[in-house]
Amino acid sequence: MAELSFDDAQTLVRALAELNKMADRVLPHRSSPLTARLRQHLATEGGSLASTSIKLPGIERVNVQLAFNAYQQAADTWDVIGLQSDVANYSGVSLPSIVSGAWYGPGEVAKQFEEVEIDVDQTLPCLQAGIVLTEFEGAPVASLIMLAERYPPTLVVEVAATEQHTADGFLRRLRDLMHEHNAFRRKVVSFSFGMHGEFGLRFVRLPKVARDQVVLAPGELEAIESHSIGITDHAEGLRAAGQHVKRGLLLYGPPGTGKTHTISYLVGSMRDRTTIVLSGPAVGAVGQAGTIARALQPATIVIEDVDLIGMDRDLAGHEHNPMLFQLLNEMDGLAEDADVLFVLTTNRVDMLEPALAARPGRVDQAIELSLPDAAGRRRLIELYDGAPLSDGDALVARLDGVAPAFIKELARRAALMRLQRGDLPTALTDALDAMLEHATPVLRRSLSGPASDV
Repeated sequence: MAELSFDDAQTLVRALAELNKMADRVLPHRSSPLTARLRQHLATEGGSLASTSIKLPGIERVNVQLAFNAYQQAADTWDVIGLQSDVANYSGVSLPSIVSGAWYGPGEVAKQFEEVEIDVDQTLPCLQAGIVLTEFEGAPVASLIMLAERYPPTLVVEVAATEQHTADGFLRRLRDLMHEHNAFRRKVVSFSFGMHGEFGLRFVRLPKVARDQVVLAPGELEAIESHSIGITDHAEGLRAAGQHVKRGLLLYGPPGTGKTHTISYLVGSMRDRTTIVLSGPAVGAVGQAGTIARALQPATIVIEDVDLIGMDRDLAGHEHNPMLFQLLNEMDGLAEDADVLFVLTTNRVDMLEPALAARPGRVDQAIELSLPDAAGRRRLIELYDGAPLSDGDALVARLDGVAPAFIKELARRAALMRLQRGDLPTALTDALDAMLEHATPVLRRSLSGPASDV
């Protein structure tokens, strides 16, 4: 068979479209069981029907279901018609076309639900595709729910009624309920990406970190708390005094000094906030994170290794960085009374764009998490080894210049050595000797930090 040219293919497409229009005018509109059921509920004979619809990203699917579930609690009339999960693939599907009898797609099927996450280890059954029959302010309405696209996932919600104001009002009520019952509020979430570039949200459980488990140099933790927890606790008073509550906090320092550990403590101490964590490839989703944070404030946006998108524009190759501009726009675009906290981390503060790191109103507080002093190293050994260090001056001295991550790994190896050889009083020293004997120079530098001389 000869292949069609582009022009021939275009002509064929136009001809098929005309044939469909002719068939729609000539063929009798049928009254299928689905059509009859909708007509009965909406009290119409199939004439003109008012409708309105919205397209939502797939991550809103759970919030749509929560909104319908909440509406059902007070509804006197409620019924759900199941449709095939791929119903959107059938051309022309809409509530008006079904009610008029002009749609020749599949009819009612058994309701199909899919379990969708609403928290860590918690899911909600979400309707794959269907029509909800209920009332709004005493008037019957029908709502069509379906996934219109898979890549990226796109959800369509269409509402139909005999009067336009009824359809519009019911859709507005659904939007209000979606906001009120939003599954992401007061949760910790991060972005995930599919093989086709689509993004989703997943719920995250950060480690529980108590205040006495955060070992920093004197004054560092207090300064961090004042700029994050302190403003959160006094947000209303600051607003009343005409002061803004949006802010940026930058934590910088060598690898392994406790930046992520400190963030876990902060997030756990501000449980009423929605937290979006961006790390690795997800740092590019700063625009989506900003949208969620503004909608669900009070909120915190954590961007780990912000230098991935916030590199100095004077450096070669970074003159045109769209992600940097997006981040600056998100920080600048917040309203003065928006309670959104940006927490940024980096190991390379000298590489950051000055317009980000050195401008009040974006980053208002920058705190270096330095390598621990002798007192800090002793506290870290006791924290990670789980026992007081009665006589460890020599060990503490040998660890001068190491990062907390090194001490944490030392405690783990010492615990393993005790399990293998018994309760050795010299386990920490022996484990340190073994680490230094067998560690490669690269590993030793990465664990110890730049000042290490162990």
